[in-house]
Amino acid sequence: MINRLTPFVVILLSPVFLYGCAGLAEDPREQANEVISSANESVARHNELFEETRSTYQEVKEQIESGEGDADEENAFQQEREQIAAAADSLREARSELEEARGALGEVEDLDVDPTIQEYASLLDEAMAAQISAESSEIEFYELLQEDPTLEDNREDAERLLSEAGDGYQEAENAYQEAQDLADENPELLGPASTNPEENGG
Repeated sequence: MINRLTPFVVILLSPVFLYGCAGLAEDPREQANEVISSANESVARHNELFEETRSTYQEVKEQIESGEGDADEENAFQQEREQIAAAADSLREARSELEEARGALGEVEDLDVDPTIQEYASLLDEAMAAQISAESSEIEFYELLQEDPTLEDNREDAERLLSEAGDGYQEAENAYQEAQDLADENPELLGPASTNPEENGG
């Protein structure tokens, strides 16, 4: 078993402040905030599913390394494969949530809002694209583990996939940090990111 998986990026989106926009249902900044709020809900579900994925993977990894689990080797391998399959399914679902969030953010490009808000959305789009690519590599890694839990015959492929995932997560982290820096530099436009999507509703 390979000993590590690169930490994933916990993405949190900043709301658009709506100074002077009360009651203007079609105001572009209000629309942008609604888009970001909707995206944040998908991101929150993504983060929860991703944590579930990594928890399952860590449990399987510890079982394989310690030799614990079912005393019958065939039953043990079957149990490990089922757990790895569950991790892959959770990650696929997490990736779908992030793809949904990314699609929602794309609407900001068509709104008549401050260019800083559009740049913020563009940086988040870049971060999410890199994260989605990294998650795809990690899913392939889990699929490899299903066939060969100890990676006796597929270690090089596993290392390649983890390297690709690691590069993607680093790219995502860099883009996300740029987005957060931009938000911090423009507090009059973008509020602090929140772990509670309801707080970003405007």
